[in-house]
Amino acid sequence: MSDQDVVIVSVARTPFGRFEGVLRGLDGPALGALAIDMAVQRSGIGANAVDAVYGGVGMLSSAMLTPLRQAVLSSGLPVTTPSAAIDRACCSGMTAIGTGFKDIRLGEATVAVCGGFESLSRTPLLWPRQHAQRLGNVVVEDPLLIRGRVVDQPIAVYSGDEAVRRGVDREQQDAWALESHQRYAKADAEGYFEFERFAVEAPNPKGEITPVTKDESPRPDTTLAKLAKLKPVYGGKTVTAGNAPGLSDGAAFLVLCRRDFANAHGLAPIARIVDYVQVCGGPTSGTSTPATAIDRLAERSKCDVFGLDLIEINEAYAATPLVSTLALADGDITKADQLRKRTNVHGGAVALGHPLGASGARIVMTLINGLRRRGGGRGVAAICGGFGQGDGLLIEVQE
Repeated sequence: MSDQDVVIVSVARTPFGRFEGVLRGLDGPALGALAIDMAVQRSGIGANAVDAVYGGVGMLSSAMLTPLRQAVLSSGLPVTTPSAAIDRACCSGMTAIGTGFKDIRLGEATVAVCGGFESLSRTPLLWPRQHAQRLGNVVVEDPLLIRGRVVDQPIAVYSGDEAVRRGVDREQQDAWALESHQRYAKADAEGYFEFERFAVEAPNPKGEITPVTKDESPRPDTTLAKLAKLKPVYGGKTVTAGNAPGLSDGAAFLVLCRRDFANAHGLAPIARIVDYVQVCGGPTSGTSTPATAIDRLAERSKCDVFGLDLIEINEAYAATPLVSTLALADGDITKADQLRKRTNVHGGAVALGHPLGASGARIVMTLINGLRRRGGGRGVAAICGGFGQGDGLLIEVQE
């Protein structure tokens, strides 16, 4: 241990809501402000001590100007608190943590609040601006189809194609999806997520305030037979609404600080950030970029991937942890299965949902939670982002 270690002293996330579900009455900054306030409250650090807030927002800047600044202004933090929104697609929340980690390690900050939020329920349709009056139809785009000019396919289609090329078929993806729901249901029944989750009050369509205490998307009653009946989306081969996470709303933030600050203020660190990396591959490489990030972390930290106690790989699709664990095992299915037994052991985004800007932070707190419950150890969280991006964070929890 060193006084210069970057440690995490608190975590907080809202329940994750379904698309147009129980959280649709709260916009992104409102969700973000709630999670920022709860993370700061749980940390025991005074609001005036926060040097910066970094937050991921993965879809259209939450359809508003400077969404993170608006979240800070809606929170209990001083108006003088600097902030920055980060758009690295699904990686954004983890990139925010990495940015805070670098700031603290470089001496540019002592305390940083990092995470992200998303309200996909409030993502607008895109109506092109017309500079001249012409007769004819207007094509309105829906950004929730999640595609881009760089690849002429939705991400769900090319991710399914990549999975098949790497030996991960539809049946494996459905089986992983089922296990994600089952693992989540078991953990939730045991109160596992109360460490990270807090209740929020949200307005319903009638304007009444409704308490939201649970994640809305998990389907513990799903079966392989039900999953097998679903057709692949967008004309693809393997990715369905059942083996992919739903579009979601939610927010998640953590408080980071230097160890000497924690010691001086009587704070008990819950984890140490060992290292953080960003990686990129080809534009359709998303299912394997978490493996690239984990390999990079292992190389830099001189640790054995197979010696890690727990692994969190965001389930952008069920294909992602399957392909990434196979890549980490150099294609050896027996070794890949060894890694899978330690990966997303409490369920993942296929069950919980995937609010893009928040998921990178969510998997980090879920990893910390798991390591604490097993008595400590080392683990890694990794996530892919649109068109071949990836992030990874190596975490240590003292016994």
